[in-house]
Amino acid sequence: METKKIAIIGVGNMGSAIAVGLIKSGFMKPSDILVTDKKESSLAKMKELGVTVALENSEAAQTADVVLLAVKPYHIAQVIEEIKPVLNPSKIIISIVAGVGMDEIGEMAGKDMPVFRVMPNTAIALQESLTCISSNKNTAPHKQYVIEMFDKLGKTIEIGEELMAAATVLSSCGIAYALRYIRAAMQGGIEIGFGAEMAQFITAQTVKGATELILQSGNHPEREIDKVTTPMGVTITGLNEMEHKGFSSSLIQGVMASYKKIAPAKK
Repeated sequence: METKKIAIIGVGNMGSAIAVGLIKSGFMKPSDILVTDKKESSLAKMKELGVTVALENSEAAQTADVVLLAVKPYHIAQVIEEIKPVLNPSKIIISIVAGVGMDEIGEMAGKDMPVFRVMPNTAIALQESLTCISSNKNTAPHKQYVIEMFDKLGKTIEIGEELMAAATVLSSCGIAYALRYIRAAMQGGIEIGFGAEMAQFITAQTVKGATELILQSGNHPEREIDKVTTPMGVTITGLNEMEHKGFSSSLIQGVMASYKKIAPAKK
């Protein structure tokens, strides 16, 4: 596939994780990545990787074939205004900015611009993200390239933009939900006799195994649960107690509460 240069505007947690993942995976050489950020500390970390640091957003965008916007939502209008003079339809815009739709980006950047809206999660730092991708009507020649890029950083799925708010909750927020379960299970493990480090390792590896069972088999979770719930057994006793205390209900309500918080910003 054709080698492209990418400008990552904003190398906070997510932007820097993408840069690191692209280098680690071999998808891009450090010299093909340009970055900008207001924080000197963020830029210093990028310099250590051999990435090119640009002084201005417009400088980075002018040199690049792909412009990845990884800034706060309240900065995006200013950033696009700065880079608009050097944009043209041969460049690709990828936005990971939550709550800002493709039509809005197109209005600011130019209606002919190919725009992808992408929602990764923080596991992208380990090349284990679940990344949801939406695109506008101008992206057909570039779609395979963008999918391949994010496939190097985990797994990707294409969704309609109307589902992007829901994807944010289930995937991006979902990392925090899963980690909260791990923390709670660790606390239980400590109470029944394990040290904190051992409880953390056992819980994390167990969750990793559970996810692989679902991903590799394609089975519904209940099918795998049935394999470890014997009549009058220890597992079903614990599961039933959790359900009596509202385990599934509280998780579903949490997902819905997060969605209601973000839904008004959905475009």
